[in-house]
Amino acid sequence: MKSLTDCYRLSNGVEIPCIGFGTWQTPDGDVCVSSVKAAIEAGYRHIDTAEMYGNEDSVGKAIKESGIDRKELFITSKLSNQAHGYEKTMEAFEGTMEKLGLDYLDMFLIHWPNPIAFRDHWQEANAGSWKAFEELYKAGRIRAIGISNFRQHHIEALMETATIPPMVNQMKLCPGETQEEVVDYCRSKGMLLEAYSPLGIGQIFQVPEMQELADKYGRSIAQICIRWSLQRGYLPLPKSVTPSRIQENARVFDFELEETDVRLIAGLKGCVGYAADPDTRTF
Repeated sequence: MKSLTDCYRLSNGVEIPCIGFGTWQTPDGDVCVSSVKAAIEAGYRHIDTAEMYGNEDSVGKAIKESGIDRKELFITSKLSNQAHGYEKTMEAFEGTMEKLGLDYLDMFLIHWPNPIAFRDHWQEANAGSWKAFEELYKAGRIRAIGISNFRQHHIEALMETATIPPMVNQMKLCPGETQEEVVDYCRSKGMLLEAYSPLGIGQIFQVPEMQELADKYGRSIAQICIRWSLQRGYLPLPKSVTPSRIQENARVFDFELEETDVRLIAGLKGCVGYAADPDTRTF
């Protein structure tokens, strides 16, 4: 990867820019609009949002105001935990499209596999949602379909009724949290791994080993994290609302981490915590 516009190729042949701009915890309104516009101005062409983030309206406004040709952008959103099942998924998708102001979506993901509202029948609920995803995909309304926070048993259950395998699994992947078994399984099934919280929700800036690496390479800790993510074959989704940091996070293509340092970062187990268990989350 040599630039923000370089792409991974998904299993269906669709190309997805190698770094996405994340919008989790970015408040709806002017802050979200300005940060997404700043990302597009900095060269990002891949924007990641979700119904549960509550900022799809602002992401859509920023896309419209950016002046960038829609075809140059890759926009992802995710299905709400309250909207699993076929009918609810169809309704939720139309709501997402209305908020974003788009006539097609580049990628749609099931956000969590086992929401508390469907805990006693999550397999059936996911099967219904995936049926809707497949229909929307075949109709050209979505260019790629995938999942988020799914573990192996969730994927195996989904594939009992699915006719199209997920193309992506978006997971918490960051220094010290590499979820090796799930990653290996997903890769064996042809899925790309997207890494959310690649900066460990900010906790990474307090890790001494990461500061030492930043000093060694003459880079910021954030740049080290994003570069590490790329070298691991993930697609990182860094998030910031500060234009200078948004630009800085994009400057990760003119250096390379030594393999020993890639392993060192992976081995910082628990330095920023671990991914939540999707079967026990209370939302």
